[in-house]
Amino acid sequence: MLDEIDKRLLKLLQTDSKQTNKALSHELGLSVTAIYERIKKLENNKVIGKYVALINKKKVEKAFVAFCHVKLVQHSQDYVIKFEQEVRKLDEILECYHISGDYDYLIKVLVKDMEAFRDFMVKKLTKIDHIGSTHSMFVINEVKHTTAITL
Repeated sequence: MLDEIDKRLLKLLQTDSKQTNKALSHELGLSVTAIYERIKKLENNKVIGKYVALINKKKVEKAFVAFCHVKLVQHSQDYVIKFEQEVRKLDEILECYHISGDYDYLIKVLVKDMEAFRDFMVKKLTKIDHIGSTHSMFVINEVKHTTAITL
């Protein structure tokens, strides 16, 4: 589906999606029109889902990152659907994965500090019905964080 030029184009866009088509055409040795058409094809085929701005967590006072394992009291379809609906409503949760193993879900939480995390846990997360238990881990240091997918 993707040829080598598409892969190189995607790598460049993942590095900086605000590059102009002219700059991309110069880098890849193609015409501006060819670049435009390739990008449109990648968007239409849903290879490129959307463009976003990556925000510095410290600059917006949201640098406290926690990962929480969540176990439901029962793994029925109703409980799963309800939990997932409620999680989608919580702005503090950046990511949520239904996982295998001892716990049912892994969530990534971003808040201002430990006090805000406690508030989130007590007033929001544990208020969701059917949660049996949670286990939280806090980030000490971010060793690697990337949004780029190697092709």
